[in-house]
Amino acid sequence: MAQQAGVWKSGKGKGRRTPKGRQLSDAALAEVRALLGERPRRRDLLLEFLHLIQDSYGHLSAAHLRALAEEMRLSMAEVQEVSSFYAHFDVVREGETPPPALTIRVCDSLSCELAGSEQLAEHLRAGVNPADVRILRAPCMGRCDMAPIAEVGHNHIDHATPEKVLSATTSGEIEPTIPPYEAYEAYVEGGGYTRLRELRESGDPDTCAEIVLSSGLRGLGGAGFPSGKKWEFVRAGKGPKYVAVNGDEGEPGTFKDRVLLETEPHVFLEGVLMAAWAIDAEKAFIYLRDEYPAARKILKQEIAKIEQSGIIPAGYIDLRRGAGAYICGEESAMIESIEGKRGLPRHRPPYVAQVGIFNRPTLVHNIETLYWIARIMREGPEIMSDVLHNGRQGLRSYSVSGRVAKAGVYLLPAGSTITDVIEAAGGMAEGHRFYAYQPGGPSSGLLPATLNNVPLDFDTLQPHGTFIGSAAVVVLSDQDRARDAALNMLRFFEDESCGQCTPCRVGCEKAVKLMQADKWDQPLLEELCEVMGDASICGLGQAAPNPIRLVMKHFADEI
Repeated sequence: MAQQAGVWKSGKGKGRRTPKGRQLSDAALAEVRALLGERPRRRDLLLEFLHLIQDSYGHLSAAHLRALAEEMRLSMAEVQEVSSFYAHFDVVREGETPPPALTIRVCDSLSCELAGSEQLAEHLRAGVNPADVRILRAPCMGRCDMAPIAEVGHNHIDHATPEKVLSATTSGEIEPTIPPYEAYEAYVEGGGYTRLRELRESGDPDTCAEIVLSSGLRGLGGAGFPSGKKWEFVRAGKGPKYVAVNGDEGEPGTFKDRVLLETEPHVFLEGVLMAAWAIDAEKAFIYLRDEYPAARKILKQEIAKIEQSGIIPAGYIDLRRGAGAYICGEESAMIESIEGKRGLPRHRPPYVAQVGIFNRPTLVHNIETLYWIARIMREGPEIMSDVLHNGRQGLRSYSVSGRVAKAGVYLLPAGSTITDVIEAAGGMAEGHRFYAYQPGGPSSGLLPATLNNVPLDFDTLQPHGTFIGSAAVVVLSDQDRARDAALNMLRFFEDESCGQCTPCRVGCEKAVKLMQADKWDQPLLEELCEVMGDASICGLGQAAPNPIRLVMKHFADEI
């Protein structure tokens, strides 16, 4: 074929026959268009479209990413930076080998490590052909009550053993198992959505906000901000408003939201719609972590039913799918992800109540908070405010795992101590003696067994250098070392740091290295902790030093 004259030319010579960068493949463009169908090509749907490609082809090829950028009128750089940010997207460049058809993820968070996940992963690597199956370590999957956990495709194997995992692999059991739950029909028969209709007909939003405030309900995702106050702030905003549900329950040891979604999804959904009514929201977004495929299927099915019933118009609740990024549990990072971007926390102020999704006032609640909003509006604020224990008011759902006889979610008075929590979980596991505990996720660090009379609630743990967070309680025994648990926590933070700020990104990495020494360099670690706490942008880097500081304070004999 004769050499054609260049069409991109800025001087002497033949010039280029194509633009710089990756060239568009007509075949890949046709495949992407077929997957997207009639969906609008909006920027905020970028993650959803990446999931479509990943689910269909098992990876994100360079050709498909180039075609997606073309179809969405985005730069290749924008698509590349988003797809490479999230752990559940497998980006494959030209000349690289795509991953095997099947992926098995083995949880390596604290509860699963205590249950033998490292040994499980080793046995699995020895038992599969790496050309057909890849074994990956993965952060918490929100099933700590059934540790250790492995995920074959999208099928979670509870109390996983090599035999159970390999059996599911051989038989092709890769889809999630849907547990029994209260469906729309049963919920309505029991009076569900009646209170929502009453509020829409004759309710007063200000009165409802006062009811929520009088109950004492505070945000149960970790921050603990009074829920009714949030309504007031967002209602005062101008222009369209949104509700954003933070379902990215990624704090290791936490699984209460998953249990609620997989048992009583409509109590939660009615709470979403009540909150949306109270602030006159134009739309509600539910951002659900990708590690909850069964809950996602339940929500998709049940949201369709309430749309068909006429309770909401089609599309009013927009269910969005996370992609394996713990940082998206931070509310502004979640909003960035909903908008189709990397989940990088925003600088504040402004706060999301004023400038949230699409720069509009946004009410952010987590799943458990909305569950309780529905119950408070249906049953009255007394269900929370009349519960008193150890000078504390209300109820809390504690996710309990580790060295206890019966791990699970336990609804207890908010003033419960670790002694109460362990007793609710059937006591210590046989052969184990209570040694230490994580009161509220890795961000809260570790406390010794001697601090067994402190109420596990908002504001009660701060004098001890920690906080209740998501009430994710992991119990350690005399067979464990606090320093090993703290190292597990910092490795998690190292993996999950978004990388935006140097103190967190580099600090977590350096901390992990220092913590592996036989004898810790405590002055250097304390200096590092101070820098991370003072200079990190968001709560991840600010709270990551807690496990280090509390081990140095309470378990000095180990280091």
